[in-house]
Amino acid sequence: MKSFNQENQGSNNFKHSPLGLIPKDWEVKPLNEICDNFKSGNGITSENIFDKGVFPVYGGNGLRGFTNDFTHNGKYFLIGRQGALCGNIVRIEGKNFVSEHAIAVKTNEKNDTSFLAYKLEFQNLNRLSESSAQPGLSVEKLLKLKISIPPLSEQTAIANCLSTWDKAIQATTQLIAQKELQKKWLMQQLLTGKKRLKGFSGKVEFHVLGRYLKEISERNKENLCKRILSVTNSRGFINQVEQFDRVVASDDATNYKIVKKGQFAYNPSRINVGSLDLLLDFEEGILSPMYVVFETNRKILLPEFLYYHLKSYWFTGHIPMFVQGSVRDSLSFDGLCGIRFFIPCFEEQTAIAQVLKTADKEIQILKTKLAQLKEQKKGLMQVLLTGKKRLKI
Repeated sequence: MKSFNQENQGSNNFKHSPLGLIPKDWEVKPLNEICDNFKSGNGITSENIFDKGVFPVYGGNGLRGFTNDFTHNGKYFLIGRQGALCGNIVRIEGKNFVSEHAIAVKTNEKNDTSFLAYKLEFQNLNRLSESSAQPGLSVEKLLKLKISIPPLSEQTAIANCLSTWDKAIQATTQLIAQKELQKKWLMQQLLTGKKRLKGFSGKVEFHVLGRYLKEISERNKENLCKRILSVTNSRGFINQVEQFDRVVASDDATNYKIVKKGQFAYNPSRINVGSLDLLLDFEEGILSPMYVVFETNRKILLPEFLYYHLKSYWFTGHIPMFVQGSVRDSLSFDGLCGIRFFIPCFEEQTAIAQVLKTADKEIQILKTKLAQLKEQKKGLMQVLLTGKKRLKI
């Protein structure tokens, strides 16, 4: 497959430059010829940063808090200058205090500040950070960085196009946050009996979980099951190769525990951070012997209903009351069985689980949309910020 440069080698629409082929009407310039302002902010102590205040304070990683004074007024973007996230871009407008850990950037009248922010975001400035215990970017070196830029009118058009995607990304992100808050409220109300669904009433009773559970200790004695699983706090059950890029278990997995579809498993020492899941994606797999595997009596406790209980903030908040201290606090199966939950009749369990499943689906649809929008923006940046595709001005 030919590269962009090879395909356009003889094209009359492109010319050679120090950065390779660029459109004929584009220029290559260092940042010091593009910007009116390109310097680090002012020093500020933590004692002068508050949770509430008049003016936002921005550092290398974004918003740090608020203060009663400002250093910049207008439309700027900031480049994180120090730390693991150095090189990240944050757009600001109005009166703000910019700390010494960020570089405030504003273009001259011949260039568009928003366009330059997108261009440098695309450049991935983090790759230019100097290696040390505390990675950092040098203002002096960045000012010498050369980039290719179109005429001002095209800069503005590109920035406006990409900002449309940013607005959609921001709106979708906010909607996801709202939906997640709604789900959290639903869980707090429905899983405690504070709110009952239509058609259900009666006394709200909390029952000891142990009467509904059975621990599973089936081993992979014949070494027949090869799907080695892990339980992560963010993704639940995953193939071990996905987590470690390789299988970390030994060839002899005869002592590993078998977990089957519809059963739960958790890491006793990491359940406090959410390393617990209900297996739904595979018929069976095997887990390290350190995991606890259990199932519900499905005639009286719906697994999906219990899953939401075990993923609730109430449950994670009460885990410390039931852990056993050793090298690391650990929640045993007996400890789990001693916890009391609101467990209504099976029909109400099913209805509650369905409401929460619907909320999950809505959130997942939005997250898929968000990923698509980000991928679309990435594709647009690749073609618009290099001149491979041109907008009609």
